[in-house]
Amino acid sequence: MKLARALRTEAQRADERRVLVLAGDPQMTRERAATALSAAAIPGSKTAVLGPEPVVDSERQQQCRAVELLGRTQSVVVLDAHEELRPNALGTAVGAVDGGGLLILLTPPLDDWADRRDGFDTSLAVPPFDRQQVTGHFRQRLVDSIRAHRGIAVVSVGDDGDTVEKSGLTDPAPQRSRPTPDPPDEHSFVEATYAACQTADQRDAVHALETLASPGQAVVVEADRGRGKSSAAGLAAAALARQGHDVLVTAPQYRSAGELFTRAKALLSTVSDSVERDRDDTPHRLTVAAENGDDGQIRFERPATAVDMPDDPDVVFVDEAAALPVRRLDALLSAPSVAFTTTVHGYEGAGRGFSVRFRDRLSESDHTVTNVSMTAPIRYADADPVEVWAFRALLLDARPPAAQLVSDVSPDNATYRRLSSADLLADEHLLREVVGLLVLAHYRTEPTDLARLLDAPNLTVRALTNEGHVVAVALLAREGGLDSEARDRMYEGERVRGNMIPDVLSTQVRDREAGAPVGQRVLRIATHGAVRSRGLGSQLLTEMRREFAERVDWMGVSFGATPELLNFWASNDYRTVHLSTSRNDRSGEYSAVMLDPCSDAGRALATRHAGWFADRIGATLTDALSQAEPDVVRATLGATAAEPDTPLSAWEWRLVAGVPSGASVLDTNPAPFRRLSLRHLMAPADPDALSDREERLLVRKVLQARPWDEVAESMGFVSERECKQKMGAAVETLTCLYRESP
Repeated sequence: MKLARALRTEAQRADERRVLVLAGDPQMTRERAATALSAAAIPGSKTAVLGPEPVVDSERQQQCRAVELLGRTQSVVVLDAHEELRPNALGTAVGAVDGGGLLILLTPPLDDWADRRDGFDTSLAVPPFDRQQVTGHFRQRLVDSIRAHRGIAVVSVGDDGDTVEKSGLTDPAPQRSRPTPDPPDEHSFVEATYAACQTADQRDAVHALETLASPGQAVVVEADRGRGKSSAAGLAAAALARQGHDVLVTAPQYRSAGELFTRAKALLSTVSDSVERDRDDTPHRLTVAAENGDDGQIRFERPATAVDMPDDPDVVFVDEAAALPVRRLDALLSAPSVAFTTTVHGYEGAGRGFSVRFRDRLSESDHTVTNVSMTAPIRYADADPVEVWAFRALLLDARPPAAQLVSDVSPDNATYRRLSSADLLADEHLLREVVGLLVLAHYRTEPTDLARLLDAPNLTVRALTNEGHVVAVALLAREGGLDSEARDRMYEGERVRGNMIPDVLSTQVRDREAGAPVGQRVLRIATHGAVRSRGLGSQLLTEMRREFAERVDWMGVSFGATPELLNFWASNDYRTVHLSTSRNDRSGEYSAVMLDPCSDAGRALATRHAGWFADRIGATLTDALSQAEPDVVRATLGATAAEPDTPLSAWEWRLVAGVPSGASVLDTNPAPFRRLSLRHLMAPADPDALSDREERLLVRKVLQARPWDEVAESMGFVSERECKQKMGAAVETLTCLYRESP
């Protein structure tokens, strides 16, 4: 195929990438792909195929899953989209193609593609919807972008011959060789570290990371994918280890930090006589004989472990920091020195929690902060048209409106809008602002989320706008309304996709009928940063409840529980019905489920689950939730629409009444103290009767049954005696409040 050879030649000359779309019959497009690979003289060893079948006649090709391409580069990636097109796989495939390479995309005829239903569509058809109710808006938008963007060739494959709809050739100027950057005039890292840098950006990032050798430093390296930030981190980590430092690396998964370890080991192998891997030749730990005679090391820990600073590292590197929740990032600031590398617009998905929410916490920390931005691509030229197309097609660079455009918005001048997927497809400006705000609402957003937004029949978008700009947005999912057969399957432990709240209440709380009422779950809600704390989020919730109250039984939400979020939802009449007994792996937080009933069926559901929650939470707090933060427990209990059964016997009242004077001991029988504490925290007779510190003390000692010495230390009491005295005073207040209560 001459066109494939021409595309490959042009891509190599310009150090750019090109896309070849082969549209038509599945088998014929696979045959044409094999011909294209042969014509472009690309060996199978440099080709990765994502799809159900090997490309015909392609020798030694790598048949793999998209996840296996993360962190790798290929000369050619063939993405077979006939059986299904997963947006994440498309983003990963684009990102894996090196400069001078090709992405070969095999598709049905482009004019028909949006109207077909494939395997990915099946995943969007959550019960009670079927696949035919899924729209094809994402693929229609993708087809339009394919036809509009430079650097993309389209060939229609048919029995009567192939038709080139567009050649994709751009006739760019030849790429000039990239000069090797000079090392900084003054540097503490060994010069080989800078000899390994490929761009001036990378050199500057490595130089900034030198500061981590001294405690109290923080470095932030921001870049789009393919700029070499992980490589820069790997070079710096190796140089620090060679100086004798203990370097701890963390990332969402080890594969996210794979490039860091690869570059670190490559540098260490050239500058050190001794580099050892961990046992079984795993790459998770590198030990090096340091120049000062000690041993330095680079080791990996998952974020949940890294926050505890195991074995007291000297320096912590957080790779792909944007994919971690703010709570985890905040905890990692306890490191002596810390570096955050973060993707600005990631193919694998990256929330904006880092740049929007964490930046303020970082600037307020005790660390001296150095910021580095890397803009020059390493794997392909600056003018690469495929990157422009990928960012547009997958909305990787979607942003909310500029702050000055919405700074005067309030609930009084905001307009409530019901945005259908057709509305979003027809208005690119509106779509970009909606997606830009939704990214802010979640620590991780992927290309697949864009397809769900445009095509999934269970999802709904609502927004507040002002003069055409989106200032607040919510994404909702219809849940429940399941037939008896589906409810029975769910009750027995089978996952029924797209019904998270009914699933939790059915399987974990054992409510067989939880899936019968129909609800709208708020998946994400976000307000523009320039107008936060003006009541726009609450206004949006009010408008949504007004719209849906006649059509659903409940409004609901589930989220990583923090005091601020629990209080926000409680202020909008959502009430706690469940708190998970383990932390979410990604958020590091316990997940709360809250409901706002809209009908008799919804009220019955909420009432029984609030009661069951009140009945069980006391036992859970002394067991699975014994390490939950006291303020999370307080906010969770305060948002519960139930009052626990708290009658105490005459003997129990005598026991409680004796604690303030020291005549009796709490540990003799904690049960009445727990019932009394739960009564106050769930339905206080006087919310101001106890101070925040006294309520935290009730949580730590009475409800979570932590040892006295641990409670005294964690809460800053000078001694156990002072801690017990404060407890006695709190118990005396509760006794006065509730002794006459029925």
